[in-house]
Amino acid sequence: MNSRPYAAARRTLSLSDKLLDVNWALILIIAIIATMGFAMLYSVAGGHFSPWADKQIIRFIIGLVILVVVACVDIRVWMNVAYPAYAFSLLLLVAVEIAGHVGLGAKRWIELGPLQLQPSELMKISLVLALARYLHGLTLEDVSKPLKLLIPLMMIGIPAALVLMQPNLGTATIIVMDGVSLLFLAGLSWWWIVPAVSAVAAAVPITWTEFLHDYQKQRVLTFLNPASDAMGAGWNISQAEIAMGSGGVAGKGFLQGTQSQLNFLPEANTDFAFTAIGEEFGFLGCMLLLLLFVVVIFYGVRIAVSSRSQFARLLALGLTLNFFYYIMINGLMVMGLIPVVGIPMPLISYGGTAMLVVMFGFGLLMSCHVHRQVEIPRGSGSII
Repeated sequence: MNSRPYAAARRTLSLSDKLLDVNWALILIIAIIATMGFAMLYSVAGGHFSPWADKQIIRFIIGLVILVVVACVDIRVWMNVAYPAYAFSLLLLVAVEIAGHVGLGAKRWIELGPLQLQPSELMKISLVLALARYLHGLTLEDVSKPLKLLIPLMMIGIPAALVLMQPNLGTATIIVMDGVSLLFLAGLSWWWIVPAVSAVAAAVPITWTEFLHDYQKQRVLTFLNPASDAMGAGWNISQAEIAMGSGGVAGKGFLQGTQSQLNFLPEANTDFAFTAIGEEFGFLGCMLLLLLFVVVIFYGVRIAVSSRSQFARLLALGLTLNFFYYIMINGLMVMGLIPVVGIPMPLISYGGTAMLVVMFGFGLLMSCHVHRQVEIPRGSGSII
């Protein structure tokens, strides 16, 4: 019997070995969720694949290929490219400010030849990669030292500020939540909570007066009192609540949603796609989708727990939390529990960059699974 440690054997694993070790059950669940998204896009288009469902299917197939390819790349390779990936994403965010494409009143996209890329989506994954790499090299005691914290706080704050300028409050919020969550998962002392909360509280009035645009302020005010302008700023959330409520327990039936079919529900293919599911499939359909999301999150946590290296653990947990924050914020938004911030429901809402980046993130998560036995010394440069 071969007595070599599994970590050493991973260097000689063949491609077929890695493909067999891919968690195909997780991929199947991801495909089922995405299929629910295709069906919803088909429905809100009036029973037509064009203009959304057909493109989304193609993007998902490309995303599946990306997922499998990324999963087969050694986890130490992803550790080595973490900082360059973060720098590239940051450069793209700066490029958006200089020469970005304006759409729906916001400058969030950049055109690279025939591609229209939203760098803020890429930054969320790149930040998790880079922070996992940085925190991997710190001891538990180092994580809570102020000087050691300065670098990760800058890594979080700079892209968050750039995204906030686009303006994109929802994505900026997720970037901050991703980064802060990783710091605590790496061992940041809970004594930092009080000064952190105090700093956030002190920043609220400054953010309100200096950074938030008029339409963002109106969204907050409308959230506090939706009925104050039900035909104007409160239209989106009012129609979303009507659609959700009218679905009842079992829904109106596929292709039978009146709010989405008659275009009362705004952005039914993107931000409010989950609402369209609630209208046509009701409470049971929404709970089924959320249950599938819970299973995906469970797989992510289990992959993190089974990983031997700190880098893989933090990367898997960070990616899983990023996916969870997408779901949580979009779900709370469409139910009127938080202001509308424009966060899509992953794998459900229409969007090119969002779909491909989510699939790339799942590929990194799968790489953590395939290479879960690889041991990377703390503080190492991970030279393969």
